[in-house]
Amino acid sequence: MTQLSGTAAEIYDQIKGTDTKLGDLRQIAKNIRTDHPLALELWSTAELYPRLLAILIMDKKELTETVVQQLIYDMDSHTGTDRTQLADWLMANQLTKDKKGLSMLNSWEHHPSPLHRRLFWYHQGRLRWVGQQPPANTAALLEALDERMATEEAEVQWAMNFTAGWIGIFDESYRQRCIEIGERTGLYKDMPVARNCAPDYLPAFIESELAKRKTKK
Repeated sequence: MTQLSGTAAEIYDQIKGTDTKLGDLRQIAKNIRTDHPLALELWSTAELYPRLLAILIMDKKELTETVVQQLIYDMDSHTGTDRTQLADWLMANQLTKDKKGLSMLNSWEHHPSPLHRRLFWYHQGRLRWVGQQPPANTAALLEALDERMATEEAEVQWAMNFTAGWIGIFDESYRQRCIEIGERTGLYKDMPVARNCAPDYLPAFIESELAKRKTKK
């Protein structure tokens, strides 16, 4: 870790502990707003919470494709859910906020890096999950899911499964096909489901979410 400035060191001391909460990071970011140099200092710590905060206060204008590629490759120093959380935060808090970031996301379906591919698929799923009008690529996505989901890296599989689930929920004409993809791949079929959580197994996930929507009507 490089020597931090006084401001960066003060913030780092507040958030370096394992008891830090994501809400704490969001409140600090709300107070700072945008400070790209400070974000880069926090990113240089190579630690999860400083890097999550860094993502929140980065300046979108500074996030060129070269910079974004380096950020994602830096995430490979993390493991497990820390790694994917950083990637997902970068997507949700920065890349989806302007046309430049969206263009990057949409170009990563076949990227050599699994994290890039995960972000492509997670973005496609989120478009449907948050109720936005999805692009006219659903048929092509389902072809890709049919061909590749069963053999993809686990972190990419999750995002592909997420996308298939929300296609099945919001597009009745493709619902049965999404269910069949889940049945054929068997992904997450035997995974325990925590109380009050939706299952990840596609047929059960789609059934569960549709039931919720019927109850709300």
